[in-house]
Amino acid sequence: MAIASSSCSSSLRPLHHSLFPKYPSFSCNSQFRPPLQFSSLRFPFRIRASSATALEQDTSTLHQDAFEVDLFACPICYEPLIRKGPPGFNVPAIYRSGFKCKKCNKSFSSKNMYLDLTVTAGAKEYTEYKPVGTELFRSPLVSFLYERGWRQNFNRSGFPGPDEEFKMAQEYFKPAEGGVLVDVSCGSGLFSRKFAKSETYSRVIALDFSENMLRQCYDFIKIDNTILAANLALVRADVSRLPFSSGSVDAVHAGAALHCWPSPSNAIAEINRILRSGGIFVGTTFLRVSASTPAIMRPFRQRILQNYNYFTEVEIEDLCTSCGLVNYTSKVQQSFIMFSAQKP
Repeated sequence: MAIASSSCSSSLRPLHHSLFPKYPSFSCNSQFRPPLQFSSLRFPFRIRASSATALEQDTSTLHQDAFEVDLFACPICYEPLIRKGPPGFNVPAIYRSGFKCKKCNKSFSSKNMYLDLTVTAGAKEYTEYKPVGTELFRSPLVSFLYERGWRQNFNRSGFPGPDEEFKMAQEYFKPAEGGVLVDVSCGSGLFSRKFAKSETYSRVIALDFSENMLRQCYDFIKIDNTILAANLALVRADVSRLPFSSGSVDAVHAGAALHCWPSPSNAIAEINRILRSGGIFVGTTFLRVSASTPAIMRPFRQRILQNYNYFTEVEIEDLCTSCGLVNYTSKVQQSFIMFSAQKP
């Protein structure tokens, strides 16, 4: 879908080895470069003749609303959405707003707690089902258990734990500080909430295809007023059809997600599309084969996990490169990998 690109002048910075005192087996296969520079006028608004009647507002909120319109885009034609509703970018303001595509005229509304920006939003009869690995996480039970025991089991495969993973990701994302971050396949919002509370980014979007995961995310958010009022939005969307304008996002995070995607290549190509030049993609997943996996067990491990897309380190790098990302780097412990790449 995309071809590998040559390196550019702005790229990522190295992770500090001091972040991993407990994980001496981590290895890094590339170096980062100086951080991106973000100007103070990051999100200029656009006024087009076709949107003249879309909103009634005073001039004091024009710039704010225009930014929000330009960020969310129609998942069908990728045109910016027109918003009607209360101003502001936070969970209550977003879910009380209505959105409409000014090109294809499709409307999108909230489900009381999240904004549905899937292609099938509003469909009355048609229902679309994903592969088993995706549908599992739409289950109310799995969504409820995700942060109540399910995620904790990841440490058996070498995951260092949410707090350490968050610190690692923040190091990769340093060049994108002050920008827009999208946490794709966010699940119950474990990392979305951490990104929002850090106040490192101007906007954080918690995005998942599972309605029940987003409901769990909202349940966690509503008991913490600091997050409820933060620049955070909950969005239902397909990672292979992301509802953002091309080049509108500075950072994309995908925690323990790559192996669940029906088409990882389509998803990473979409991530490449929405990232700004120099934008950063960081993901974690389980490796299909790691150095600590006994050779005799490798065929059985893959057979047991056949409902998911598990890759080797080399395959993940090749996937990112083939989708047009550059400056790939990774850190590995047992079956855990955190990898990062950059939009040229």
